[in-house]
Amino acid sequence: MGRIGMTLVVASALIGAAASAAEAPPLEAYGNLPSFEDAALSQTGNSLAVLAVQGGQRKVIMFDAATMQPKRALTVGDTKIRDIEWIGDEALLMVTSQTEDLGFGFTTNQAEFERGVVIPAKAGEEVRVVFDKNRSMLRALRGDYGIREVDGRWTGFFGGIRLGQRNDNHDYYLEHTRPSLIALDFGQERVRSVSDPAREGERRSWLVGGGGKVVATLDIREDTGAWQIVDASGNHLADGTNTGGDVGLAAIGHDGSSVVYWAEDEEGYSRLYQVPFGGGSPPTEILADESLVETYRDPSDNRMIGYLRRGTTDEQVFFDADKQALAEKIGRAFKGRTTRMMAWTPNFSHVIVNTTGNQDSGSWFLLTSAQLKARLIGEERPQILAEEVGPISTFAYKAQDGLDLDGILTLPPGREAKNLPIVILPHGGPGSHDEERFDWWAQAYASRGYAVFQPNFRGSTNRDQDFQRAGYGQWGRKMQSDVSDGLAALAAQGIVDPRRACVVGASYGGYVALAGVTLQHGLYRCAVSVAGVSDLDLMFRTENAEYGYSKMIKHSLIEELGPRSGLRETSPRLFAAQADAPILLIHGRDDTVVPYEQSTKMADALKDAGKPFEFLELREEDHWLSRADTRNQMLAAAVAFVERYNPAE
Repeated sequence: MGRIGMTLVVASALIGAAASAAEAPPLEAYGNLPSFEDAALSQTGNSLAVLAVQGGQRKVIMFDAATMQPKRALTVGDTKIRDIEWIGDEALLMVTSQTEDLGFGFTTNQAEFERGVVIPAKAGEEVRVVFDKNRSMLRALRGDYGIREVDGRWTGFFGGIRLGQRNDNHDYYLEHTRPSLIALDFGQERVRSVSDPAREGERRSWLVGGGGKVVATLDIREDTGAWQIVDASGNHLADGTNTGGDVGLAAIGHDGSSVVYWAEDEEGYSRLYQVPFGGGSPPTEILADESLVETYRDPSDNRMIGYLRRGTTDEQVFFDADKQALAEKIGRAFKGRTTRMMAWTPNFSHVIVNTTGNQDSGSWFLLTSAQLKARLIGEERPQILAEEVGPISTFAYKAQDGLDLDGILTLPPGREAKNLPIVILPHGGPGSHDEERFDWWAQAYASRGYAVFQPNFRGSTNRDQDFQRAGYGQWGRKMQSDVSDGLAALAAQGIVDPRRACVVGASYGGYVALAGVTLQHGLYRCAVSVAGVSDLDLMFRTENAEYGYSKMIKHSLIEELGPRSGLRETSPRLFAAQADAPILLIHGRDDTVVPYEQSTKMADALKDAGKPFEFLELREEDHWLSRADTRNQMLAAAVAFVERYNPAE
């Protein structure tokens, strides 16, 4: 790396060590969970925590950020860890999740529950589960509203569910699942209710400012979508009606005098608004000319300090000139890679930076801004050398109707981009997108000799809201042909051989894979669907029931999928008899997003039709392939299936 406005001190990484050059890395190098998954900074910048593999074991490790001396390490195995966050400099909050059976009386059989685990930085002190000592609380988190220092004591603000009590014998039971806002004093493990739960048939969320004060509350009616925001004094700030419930609190205004919220307008476009505390003034739209991915907030008081600008490669923007200058220096220092500031102290004295892309399978740095020095603290996949990363680029093309599209093209290392066999790998969501980052699944196929194309079809989130809304009602229709149009464009340039193509995907991408060989024909030699949707009407009925037949959910489903009367026309399960290529179905048994039966019903239909297929059940696996063993099981099966029906050589 060159010195471009910043000195990069790239010593040996704290976590991970580079491999030596040899033949292509084993598939496990791609399928394993990253050797370095996440990092967190305390608000002072004095403490650093990482989630990484050390000595062959997955651990949470806490360091003194100045000396890089470890304070404590905790082995976490295959625990599903969703977040880590410092509680002052004394302890770490680790948010985990697990799939649980709900039993009789609920609208769904399983749900994913989050729990908070408090890990003191001092070795030997007891590790505690949030609410574990409070029998009146369900031991689960329903929202993290921030950690604040209140009267010198570190306090967490969480959505928590208070249990009902049948009698004076502390016989507690789950009465409802509407969360209250709960304050937890981490030091004394005391809880107190800050705000009551929403009334039945409503949803409630909060905005917590500095000092732990609730500055705004949002209530939404689930039957009509009517919503209202009030401030701490009960003053009316804003209201409206959105049948999809698409409204939310975003932040406190940058100067601390207002609430920032987002809401969909009558035409279905998400917009950001600001309204002063105290009421009496109408909301005004802000950043109207920007396409936003998310807003950034000061971790100490929730003030909005910037945002992530949507684009082919998303860009971080900060209001403060010094912070923005630092962000730009970081971008220049890592030019040629996709770079993201992942965490920072309130004053930006310390920043954690992640880089990825060409010749970089994922690197993490700790930046001290006073010295403008960045230290390499971890590598995500040290087994994969820079020269073993397949070249990554953005490929632009047009849809059949002339719409401008693009996708991410990954080429096999060391091979000429000419008449290559190809794997089409559409993303899930479909409200998501792919960018020029190291993608473990794409790179695994590229390492075996395949070009891999990840199309950002209409409905993806890499362009403006018009582009995203262009995907509404287009499952199995234009969203589907956008994918195959990408294959045709690559073939027209001689990069790939269209006769040697397979389609592979997960979630919505799994649906595309199934539709590619049932609704479409003559395109692919094989299809791999991981947790894919096979029956849109079943999806509609399942999600509608799981959310208690909420009018908001019904509206959202119709908006995304189109009228229910047309869902059978684009359901691959109902066209199984027309499948023209072998299909591999893979599904996690504990999937709470796309039910397992979406794959079993597709398997039954293929069996009845006498079509070639295979089915792989991933035991104890969720929708996100959170466990290394089952992720590797999936990858090995998916790669072997493609190699069998579409050999790279």
